[in-house]
Amino acid sequence: MHTSRGAATLPVRVGAVLVTGAMLLVGCGAPTPPGDAARIDARLVADLAPSEARAVSQAVNAFAFDLFAEVAGARQNTITAPLSMTVLLAMLLAGADGDTAAEIAEVLHLTGRRDVEVGALLRKTADTDDVTLSVADSLWADEGRPLEEDYLTLLRSAFGATVEQGDLGSPDTAEQIDVWASKNTNGLIDGVAADLGLPNPDAVLVLLNAVYFLGEWTTRFDPGGTRPEPFTLPGGGTADVPMMHLTDERFGYAQRDGYRMLRLPYGEHGRYGMEIMLPDDGRTLADLVASLDAAQWRAAVDSLTEETIDELALPRFELRWKAELTDPLRRLGMSTAFTPGRAGFRPMSPAAPWLEMVIHKTYVRVDEHGTEAAAVSGGAMITSARTDQTVFRVDRPFAFTISDQQTGAILFLGAVTDPRA
Repeated sequence: MHTSRGAATLPVRVGAVLVTGAMLLVGCGAPTPPGDAARIDARLVADLAPSEARAVSQAVNAFAFDLFAEVAGARQNTITAPLSMTVLLAMLLAGADGDTAAEIAEVLHLTGRRDVEVGALLRKTADTDDVTLSVADSLWADEGRPLEEDYLTLLRSAFGATVEQGDLGSPDTAEQIDVWASKNTNGLIDGVAADLGLPNPDAVLVLLNAVYFLGEWTTRFDPGGTRPEPFTLPGGGTADVPMMHLTDERFGYAQRDGYRMLRLPYGEHGRYGMEIMLPDDGRTLADLVASLDAAQWRAAVDSLTEETIDELALPRFELRWKAELTDPLRRLGMSTAFTPGRAGFRPMSPAAPWLEMVIHKTYVRVDEHGTEAAAVSGGAMITSARTDQTVFRVDRPFAFTISDQQTGAILFLGAVTDPRA
């Protein structure tokens, strides 16, 4: 039996500062965003001053580049959604304490265990129609496994999260989780439950964040100008790809140490954009990734100046990517959360759960009209046994009686030291 309680999804609009460079989260095509509006408790999620918003954004960006450095490869496509992962881990952080909370906060570059400013930053960016970003959060709790009401209240109010209850060991609940993920990414992300190891009778809680992004270029590419052209591959060979073209258009441009940056804006006002970072001749993508961090990226964006680009050629592409992020997060310093017996999630549940895995799935499509992208981040929490389970193992010498319950008289009294005799 499946029941639902709580708020609905949280559609918001987002700027490039949250996306940490739309190279990492970009996306076009779907006419409407998924999900329904949800209410955020203004008492917990206050408006951020510009300086506060910048500080939270810097934390999001710092985590973004930390994670990207852990998962990006020199010869493979990598698409991460920093906002999605930050929200997922912030929901975990809200239910953690002790070393577990300290490690998650440090990985996220946040200061407090219940730092609602991540939710406030979403609200701060919701005042434009230039692009669409739909963010949805949900918790799926196993039936009979208690969750602290204070924790649930915070997640509903600060993140607009829904709270669902069902049997996490049931294929039906796993299917409902997949339906939720698909619905909140416009059908672009599926198979989330299997990636989280569901159905799993030991699962206590599943936390999910879904992100859907839709943006149209301020200056569109003419589809008639798209033609096959060679693209140099990491191994040195080439492959023909559909290359889009623009000529004599003005864009933000900067020459940096070892690479160049070009910003392609979205929408009427250009508040949001895709920052493309192209290594100089003789340098590789690996060189670029190794040299970048949040501060350097911010400095590059701040150095952009409007310049006429005589010719712009950009590949049209559509990519899917997924990763299991348990090991990368451990390497970043978040190890206690994954350790049975040491994970501190008591503020979340008295079941003493621990984080079994974190998965991340992304989609991105770039074409002549704009960009469309989606992501789902999920965490599965388990416990090795029910908290109310009583274990009685008769595996050593014991005594016994046989008695009359009505009179209380003992009929037999014995001791067993070797059951084989």
